[in-house]
Amino acid sequence: MFIKYPGGITNNYLENKKPDKKKDSLELSISASNRGMSFENEINLSNEYYSANNIAVITKRPTPINVVKVDYSRGSRIVDAYFEKQSTTDYNGVYKGRYIDFEAKNTKNKTSFPLANISLHQIKHLENVQKHGGIAAFLVRFELLNEVFLLDASVILEFYYSGKRKSIPHDVFIQKGKKIKQGFMPRYDYISAIEEMYFSS
Repeated sequence: MFIKYPGGITNNYLENKKPDKKKDSLELSISASNRGMSFENEINLSNEYYSANNIAVITKRPTPINVVKVDYSRGSRIVDAYFEKQSTTDYNGVYKGRYIDFEAKNTKNKTSFPLANISLHQIKHLENVQKHGGIAAFLVRFELLNEVFLLDASVILEFYYSGKRKSIPHDVFIQKGKKIKQGFMPRYDYISAIEEMYFSS
C-alpha cells in the first residue's frame, strides 16, 4: 500500500512497516495450541451440532478435580487443586435410545495405533458398557494421514487382551472400522458412522 504525502512524496507502508515479533510469536503460540487441542475441540463442536439439530446428545466428561485449598475470603475461590486420573472415557450420551460411550484418541503413527495409549480402566469401563447393551467404541485420528475412524471397542479389547501385538495396524481400522466423514458442520460426522455400524441391518 502506497501512502501519498504532500509534495508528491510516496512511501510504501507495507514494505517499511517493521515486523511485530510479539504478534508473530503470539500467533505461532496460538497455532501450536490449536493443533494440540483441535481433535477434542472439533469433536465438541460436532456434538454441539448434533444437539442443536436434535440428532443426538453426546457430552464430554469433565476431568475430576481434587480440591486441596479454598480461599473463602474471595468468594469461595479454589487456590490449590489437582486433576485426578480420568476414571472412565472421554464422551458419553444417547442416540436413538441407545447409550453411547467412547474414547477419543489421536496418534501421529501412520501405520498403527499403539495400545499403550489406552489405560486398563478405560478398557474395563468399555467392557462393562458392552455387557449392559450400550455402544462402546473408540474414535481414533491418524493425524498425519488426516483420517478418523470409529472402531468398536470389541476389536480393541481383542487386541488388548491377546497380548500378541503392541499396536493395532492401520489396515484393521480400514477393514473393521468406519471412516468418519469430515466436513464443516459437523466437523467429524461420527454419528453417521454409528448409524451404519450399529443401526443399519
